[in-house]
Amino acid sequence: MNLFQALEQLPASQDISGPIPDYLYGVFRRKSISFSNGLTDEKTIVYWFQSRTFTIDIRLKSRENTPVNERQGWIGNTVWDDKEQLLSWEVDAESNYQNHVQWPEPAKLHAVGNSILEFSPSNVYVEDWRQQAYQGLFLGLRLNSAVDLSSNEPLEMDGGLIICGDHIALTLTRSAADQQIVSALDLKTASADDEQAIQSFEVSIGLDGVHKFYTTSSAEMDQSFNFEDFEIVNSESLAQTLSLHGRNVRLIFDIDIYVPDYSFQRTTITTPSSEQWLIDEGSHLMHHAKLSL
Repeated sequence: MNLFQALEQLPASQDISGPIPDYLYGVFRRKSISFSNGLTDEKTIVYWFQSRTFTIDIRLKSRENTPVNERQGWIGNTVWDDKEQLLSWEVDAESNYQNHVQWPEPAKLHAVGNSILEFSPSNVYVEDWRQQAYQGLFLGLRLNSAVDLSSNEPLEMDGGLIICGDHIALTLTRSAADQQIVSALDLKTASADDEQAIQSFEVSIGLDGVHKFYTTSSAEMDQSFNFEDFEIVNSESLAQTLSLHGRNVRLIFDIDIYVPDYSFQRTTITTPSSEQWLIDEGSHLMHHAKLSL
């Protein structure tokens, strides 16, 4: 059966609260990043998909022309420090397209409307993220284990799938052999001979519910997501059989969250006096205002 047929047979998540504030659930596109040196970047393609306990992230200079060794993408556990109100991520070496941590600082977050403002504690940057999802399926599947069906050998890899309405993020990491090659490289000076191993780490993003529009793997560009050959393991996990890295494998996913019809946050609460101020001054404040994604 396909993924959606399997989901129809499963109960929705009864407890959707997680270790993070629920205003972070969904998919966010980075609108801008401003740096302490006064420069601002509004062009780099960056998407942040957030499930209940894990994150998928992709960063590309352009859709089609980002050099293989400069692509960025990762999957990691999301960690929330409630006392300090800081967000951080646990990303293992094999869970990162690059072989070093590019963003070592935690995040100080502030939500306004459909925007999440992320301040680095050192004030070296501030990022403006915009919620892309509105209403629809909210699904997070995190890879628990993988097995080579020919040898019954367990595979060392990570992965996950997050669906927020029509927005999809998929991550499947490298084979152990490819990861060993990449771990020994300085990616800044890697040769063309290493490119196949480097980009075998896939982070793919879809905007239409079907196709991979942004991806770290050139061969996956514009391909359809594979939602076939799923089976129900139990009420908390699903399995998929597919061909991956030249092997027939069985992937076991834990269900991190499953809500068939979720309303993603696009507005925030303010004070009654501020709401009245928006009304009173609306002819000026709202004259050019529009929803900005």
